Amino acid sequence: MIYYVYLIKTTKGFKNKSYVGFTNNIKSRLLKHNTNKGAKATKGYKWELIYKKGFYNKSKALTYEYELKKNRLKRFNLINVFNKKKY
Repeated sequence: MIYYVYLIKTTKGFKNKSYVGFTNNIKSRLLKHNTNKGAKATKGYKWELIYKKGFYNKSKALTYEYELKKNRLKRFNLINVFNKKKY
């Protein structure tokens, strides 16, 4: 099984927010965030996936998720890379 650590950000028109999470099904998890059934911090916003990284080891995935949640500079850099690719 592959475990994913993902970074989502709010879509245009919403307050600029980002969220880091962990899942084994990206499509289902993003749908939950966008239908207000995801994490409490994501309710009331529309989200787009901007980064994902797969792991075969759940423990390594959870460690990376923790690192990405705590490292705002790395999150900011990933968002900037995504924005540059988008335009």
